[in-house]
Order: sequence, then structure tokens, then C-alpha cells
Amino acid sequence: MSELDASGPVVERVVPSPKDSFWMRELPYVVVLGLMLLGVAYTSVSRRNLVGYWEFMALVVCVAVIATGWAETPGRKARLRLVITQGLHWLSFLIAMNLALLPGVQRLLNPEATGLTVLLLLGLGTVTAGINILSWQICFIGVVMALAVPGIAWLQQSAIAVVLGLIVALLGLGVVYSWHRGAQREAPAAPKQSSAD
Repeated sequence: MSELDASGPVVERVVPSPKDSFWMRELPYVVVLGLMLLGVAYTSVSRRNLVGYWEFMALVVCVAVIATGWAETPGRKARLRLVITQGLHWLSFLIAMNLALLPGVQRLLNPEATGLTVLLLLGLGTVTAGINILSWQICFIGVVMALAVPGIAWLQQSAIAVVLGLIVALLGLGVVYSWHRGAQREAPAAPKQSSAD
């Protein structure tokens, strides 16, 4: 019996291309960022309070944070701790968001200011959750949310707010893509022999 037969069948591993795996890994963050930009655009166009949408987004970000941390967290106890801590983290931010809707607070804030306050709280919650699980992608989404607050407050025309949000998102994706491409180029290559020998 030959060595090849003794070792059993040869199984070929299918390795996805780095480009495919990069975009598949980043897809959830792009979806969350797109949903957030959709809410920002609608807020700037309608000038209405979108608290329900931002509460929904808090739950979406909570799921994204848990999914991001899940792969990096070994063991059942650590994963349970991740779910509990992120659940409590987002529950506290949902409570803070709803405190902004109390009648006493509403007498001080108009509906536009309330919506911006809730968006700012969501951005802060997203950044702190990203720091907690050491995910720069989640932190980036939170920073974009926080920067959207002054963007909505300063810009009166909805088209400008939408274009600004898209520019920020495209710049962020471009930075991530170029960083990823640079990391691939810096991978060690086989040394070249000089022709002077």
C-alpha cells in the first residue's frame, strides 16, 4: 500500500479570495451604516421626531455588536457575559432615550431637538459598545451618528444633508478599503535575487 493510500482521501480547502471575505465581513457594518444614514436623511427632510426608528436602530446595533464580539469570544461563559453586558448596555441607553421623551423634558425641547438628542445618545452608545468589544467598525458607525447631529442641526436643506452623509460613508469605506489593500501589499514577498552575481 502506498503512502498516498494510507493517508486517506485528499481534501482540498476552498479559500475565499481576500476581496470576497473582506466585503462579506464588512457587509453587516455597511447595512447598519446605511440604515443610520437613511434615518438621518429622513430626519433632515421631515424635521420630525423619529424616536421609534432610533430605538429600533439601538436594537439593530446591539445585535451587530453581539455578532461582532461573538466570533472573538471563546467559551460559553464569556459569550453569555457578552450578551448580558451588551443587553444591559443597550437597555440603559434605551431608558436614557425615553427619559428625553418625558413631558417635563418635552416642554424644554422641540421635536427636532428631541430627535437629535436621541440620535446623539445612540451615537454615544454605539461608540462605547465598540470600545467595549474593541471593534473599530462599530466605533466608526457611532462617530458617524454623532457627527450627523451637528450636520442635521446646521444644514437646512435635505439634499445637502443626504449628500454629506453619503460622502462621509463613501470616505469611510474608501479608507477601510485602502487600508485593507495596503495591508495585503505589505505581506512578505519572496526575496528577489540580484542579477549582479
